[in-house]
Amino acid sequence: MTPREIIASAWSITTREKLIRRWSFASSFCETLLSLKFLSYQFYFLYRYFSDGTGAGFFDIEILLFDRIPFWVFATIIGTLATAVFIEFFVPHLCLGAIIGLGARAYRREDMKGGFVLGLYNFFPIFAIHEFLFLSSITTMLTATSLVLRYVDGDVKFWSIIGIAVLWTVTNILRFFFSFAEEGVVIEKLGIFASIGKSLKLIISHLGRVMFLILLLVVISLRIGLNLVMVILLPAMVIGLGLLLTLILSPAMSYSIAGVLGVALIVVASYFLAYLHAFKQNVWTITYLELMKEKELDVIL
Repeated sequence: MTPREIIASAWSITTREKLIRRWSFASSFCETLLSLKFLSYQFYFLYRYFSDGTGAGFFDIEILLFDRIPFWVFATIIGTLATAVFIEFFVPHLCLGAIIGLGARAYRREDMKGGFVLGLYNFFPIFAIHEFLFLSSITTMLTATSLVLRYVDGDVKFWSIIGIAVLWTVTNILRFFFSFAEEGVVIEKLGIFASIGKSLKLIISHLGRVMFLILLLVVISLRIGLNLVMVILLPAMVIGLGLLLTLILSPAMSYSIAGVLGVALIVVASYFLAYLHAFKQNVWTITYLELMKEKELDVIL
């Protein structure tokens, strides 16, 4: 198949298969919520730094809540947030296995079932592969940079930030060469290192023929850009609305309305991001299936 045919087929599967979009929505929703939590903390630290110049402690928000609300309310809030972070961190790995497996079945015109089994069975290998690329995330890089700025002094701070930037660049390069690792795990049941090696071999062997991945990287960049803009704008919109409503309503009512609206905005944003996420993954899945039909370049006989 030509790159144009692969992209057309991937988009057709994305728009046709609701089950894949549901798994993609769950993944996008959890990723957006987790990014919001991390960046909200960074916005708070930045605000404290510019407002009084003293910076903020890592558990300032928790200490503030502990001092101002009853203990059982505090324990409920912290327990709920901790559970939510746990779910939001692990669910996208589970969803990815389902998206890849269902995408392969849709491409082969097989029955669209077994998404949960595919996700659960392949969860740990996919999670391990993603941990190799942990620093490739913009959110992770910003969080690590924030920690260095707040807790590291002297010349070490500058070199630590440079080191984080270098690691972020290297892990993003590795991310490109690991592009088919998850597909190897889900489709061929390869081990972690075997799937990584297979991905490297496929990318290098077919680099000339897979230049269409540049287009895919543009789509990925678009998704990341949209995700980043939404993550930045959503808290600002919700906080601004909450402050505006306090002029005419009680604080409790204002913040409740703002909170409900914030959740609604996250749901809408995740719905649109789900299409991009599913499309991107379907392109990789179809490409992997097509490349696997060809003879490996290091095989002579």
